[in-house]
Amino acid sequence: MTQKHPTEILAGLVAFLVTLPIGVSEIHAQQPQKFTRIGLLDLAKPEATSTRNESFRQGLRDLSYIEGRNIVIEYRSAQEKPERLPELAAELVRLKPNVIVAQNTVVSRVLAAATSTIAIVNAGGGDLVNSKLAASLARPGGNVTGLTSLTLDLNVKRLELLKETLPRLSRVAVLPSPTTRPRSRVVKELQAVAPSLRLALQILNLNTADDLPGAFDAAAKRRAGALIGLPDGTGIFLANMKQISALAERTKLPTMFPSSLYVDAGGLLSYAPNDRAMWQRAATYVDKILKGTRPADLPVEQPMKFEFAINLKAAKQIGVTIPPNVLVRADRVIR
Repeated sequence: MTQKHPTEILAGLVAFLVTLPIGVSEIHAQQPQKFTRIGLLDLAKPEATSTRNESFRQGLRDLSYIEGRNIVIEYRSAQEKPERLPELAAELVRLKPNVIVAQNTVVSRVLAAATSTIAIVNAGGGDLVNSKLAASLARPGGNVTGLTSLTLDLNVKRLELLKETLPRLSRVAVLPSPTTRPRSRVVKELQAVAPSLRLALQILNLNTADDLPGAFDAAAKRRAGALIGLPDGTGIFLANMKQISALAERTKLPTMFPSSLYVDAGGLLSYAPNDRAMWQRAATYVDKILKGTRPADLPVEQPMKFEFAINLKAAKQIGVTIPPNVLVRADRVIR
């Protein structure tokens, strides 16, 4: 038998490796992994929203999107400082993600100003139609879609829950956001239902965060028995949750707000769409967009699950006793 020269053996081995299937040859030369990039822009601090952010990630995992395996989530937080949002939005846009998820319409509005081509999913909070971010619920028409949490009848429900919690309540201070006009639909709606609940309303003035102490003092001076915060399209309430809860404690005012984040920050009551359910649902929008559906063609959804939250620590601090029939109706109680 003729013995082959070493160079002939080497040449044959190279030829053999070249003809191997990809699955075998990748042992020798790993192919670079391609990741889908998802942006997430938050106004709140990460520690305040970790639970619902995890719900979003779980929603993605349920759809086979796994961080580190096939997706990268570029998370940015404005740390409750709305003025930082434009800078962070521009930073995310420069990364050219496949889709950007926004905490609420305040964030979505900033993102929409930064890009008209990258798909934006509003994960909760605000009214996309009234914010001019979507032409209609059925056909958004632009690059913004997702979920909306503003339904007018929720404000009536909040007023009713306040009355049930405080049966002797006769006067409620209404804290509007700076963009809420005195004769807006939400104010008219509350004014229409207040007499049937034997309530008088005191509409407070608020233009900037600096007006918050004066607004609470005005409510206390007129002897309001509670305060209800209206949905906020500016981010002022969210950016000042701790101050609001401190003012409520100082003035001994029971408060009701349209997000459970306020209860987590020390407020007394909230009745709102379930944040965790909304964020998990937002993952399905991301999935559809990544599979080729245009955001313009994805109908905006209204919430299906709601949460009544009570903070018993706050109740104790302001000297309020929650009636047992109200307490048993709570979906979540902070003790």
